[in-house]
Amino acid sequence: MAPRALTPEEQQLAHALLDRARAAMKAIEPLDQRAVDRLCQAIAWAAANEGTATRLARMSVEESGMGIPEPSRRGKVLGILRDALRQRSMGIIEENPEKGLVKYAKPAGVITSLIPVTSPYITPIGIAIYALKCKDAVIFSPHPASRKTTNEVVRLMREALTRQGIVADLLQCVERPSIPLANELMSKADLTIATGGPAMVKSAYSSGKPAYGVGAGNATMVIDETADIADAARNTRISKTNDNGSGCSADGNILVDSRIYDEFLAALQTEGGYLVNDREKDLLRAAYWDAEGHRTAETIARPARVVAERAGFPLPDGKTFLIVPEARIGRQHLFSTEKLGTVLAIFRFDGFDDALDQVRQIFDTGGKGHSCGIYSFDDEHIHALAMVAPVSRIMVRQVQSRANAGTFTNGMPMTSSMGCGTWGGNITNENISLKHYMNVTWVSRPIPEDRPSDRELFGEFYDTDIFEPATRTL
Repeated sequence: MAPRALTPEEQQLAHALLDRARAAMKAIEPLDQRAVDRLCQAIAWAAANEGTATRLARMSVEESGMGIPEPSRRGKVLGILRDALRQRSMGIIEENPEKGLVKYAKPAGVITSLIPVTSPYITPIGIAIYALKCKDAVIFSPHPASRKTTNEVVRLMREALTRQGIVADLLQCVERPSIPLANELMSKADLTIATGGPAMVKSAYSSGKPAYGVGAGNATMVIDETADIADAARNTRISKTNDNGSGCSADGNILVDSRIYDEFLAALQTEGGYLVNDREKDLLRAAYWDAEGHRTAETIARPARVVAERAGFPLPDGKTFLIVPEARIGRQHLFSTEKLGTVLAIFRFDGFDDALDQVRQIFDTGGKGHSCGIYSFDDEHIHALAMVAPVSRIMVRQVQSRANAGTFTNGMPMTSSMGCGTWGGNITNENISLKHYMNVTWVSRPIPEDRPSDRELFGEFYDTDIFEPATRTL
């Protein structure tokens, strides 16, 4: 069914939001780097101090039913703030005397930010920090099922700006979101950052304006014979249950070397995993996906207990995620596809080539470009996986749902939005971070000539046969 047309009231609202955003950007043009950094700190504290983050987490669960009522992703805001404060975002940001190049940062402009239902309060804060750092303005378009939470987050950040004597309209939020209104905002803004599902990203890329989108996840982890089994099982539980598996980086599929399969499966159960039997597997499949193979909304990012109840079987106390043994891969075998919840599929492999083949098959079902991980101390295995996996990021011996988007113990840029490259239909496969929120002016000065000879450039083909002109015309 085609979306309804944009109403005159929505069109008027969109233009008003955009006009206010551009006026707000104009008002902060005189601010220097120190002043802008203070604004980033002010809005981050207002929305992500521990007490407020806890309130927002509870509000999010009460509104959408998804996630957990604890601010498990608050660290992401702290990491984004760290990364932002350590970089320059105006004036000269890079100099390369050898090449005679100097780079100057400029604002990207007004950004339309599409916010997913699975991250209604953390994602807006992170985007606001990076945007303000670059003197951009943001208009947030929340998901209808979590609009109250996102509006509350933006209200807090606007209040923080006002208290600093800064016009609040640098950050605005749509109160009554709709697809036509979001499309209008995207078509008129300077840039769109779309964090969400495929339909949302497709709309962003169809807006006629530049856009950064994200791709679907189907995080797949390889556990080889050298893995620390207890550590791998513990990290798997943390990743799978973090915010009830709402993130696209949460472990979805585990491939385990057959030599340690039984030991690892036992360790997962010790960590709180519940191994479903064949009957429960059938019940779970019927509850988790509809007749067309689409995920059912009432099981996305829900506690394992709730999912089991909907499926029709009891879950023992202390069990926090569901383990599904699987041997088949493909779109018709739904447990090998993206899950967005507290269900984990486990496969076994015989020999590392078999593991690599299963990785290829799984990503052919979906999730190409996003991520996978490996628990191994064998650098050859890590290298082999990196050579063949069609993903933008591979985490080694880390909690996947946290590590992909950057942690304090790895070097990934902190973000809530991860590009998946051409594999996932995105323009970039990088973590969307500060550099993506700015325009850059390159200033080039003359340098000594750096021109190799023809012989150096053409190598063995230099001064060989020259092809004759074609003997017939097309």
